[in-house]
Amino acid sequence: MSVTRCRSLGPGRGPTDRETQARVSAVPLSEDEQRILRQMEQGFYAQDPESARRIGSTTLPRYLAGNLRWASLGFVLGLAILLASFATSWVLAVFGFAIMLASAVWFTQNLRRMSRHGWEQLSKSIKARNLGESLEDTRRRLRRRFGDDGR
Repeated sequence: MSVTRCRSLGPGRGPTDRETQARVSAVPLSEDEQRILRQMEQGFYAQDPESARRIGSTTLPRYLAGNLRWASLGFVLGLAILLASFATSWVLAVFGFAIMLASAVWFTQNLRRMSRHGWEQLSKSIKARNLGESLEDTRRRLRRRFGDDGR
């Protein structure tokens, strides 16, 4: 039996990184399951190549950045509604505030996900090299950036 893919742990239960997921769920797919999965992938690419290309090229940071843009736009829209209707209708002003609040919550959640992804990438790079090399690289970059007076 070939161990090329592993079963998923289910939505929201497993790690997002494929390498970590392969380490955590060590149940390999059988030959039949691999064949069925390949057929499903080929069918998806044949039926909707545009979606397959878009999904294959989208990265997590790019997706989260798009969400941040939409949340910012929602916040500005809510602010505009609040300011435009504050003097005339307090109901519309409250609606604008609710839009602002929901957009701010959505923005912070996506920002946290983005920073968590960044920390995961940083920890992987530190684990790949030892800590001393990482600190030396940081020292070297800071010296280049701010200049080294030889002190």
